[in-house]
Amino acid sequence: MSERLPKHLDDALYAARLALRFLDGKALEEYLSDELLRSAVERQVEIVGEACRLALDDSSQLRERLPDSAKAVAMRNRLAHGYDTVDHALVFTTVTKNFPPLVGGLERELAALS
Repeated sequence: MSERLPKHLDDALYAARLALRFLDGKALEEYLSDELLRSAVERQVEIVGEACRLALDDSSQLRERLPDSAKAVAMRNRLAHGYDTVDHALVFTTVTKNFPPLVGGLERELAALS
């Protein structure tokens, strides 16, 4: 385990919470029509995905304990490398459906490291 693992987990947790807060109470239609909101959420998704990727590189056991991290990494890759083909509805769904269990998993992992 790398000494940077707690930082990667904490960064992913912070960004995931922000993305969820940004979308709290928002309908898909609101998200799709608000460029500023989409940009803010997408930035946090990029951070979650990259921080999860780095954490997974640090600890191979995390893949089993944080299954939703793979979805975050995949979405980050799509945003970073396929910016011109981003499915914004899929970003919304990834955050609203996959991030809550990911947040719980990240909290458990950080607590176990403390």
